[in-house]
Amino acid sequence: MKLQVINHVKAYRIQFQYTQKELADLAGVSRQSIISIEQGKYVPSLPLALKFAQIFNCATDDLFHLLEDD
Repeated sequence: MKLQVINHVKAYRIQFQYTQKELADLAGVSRQSIISIEQGKYVPSLPLALKFAQIFNCATDDLFHLLEDD
């Protein structure tokens, strides 16, 4: 079984009308990190996922979920 983390960071960022740079500054990471997360190339740490949930005022489950491949 393979697990994949799916995220909706880009959709929330657009909904909140943040640029990648603005979100990066709010989260305390680089713009490149935001790009990598949005493209699914990087799975953020739990503290960063919690920070995103705080920024977007939502649950982490709204931002991230697991996809299980058999």
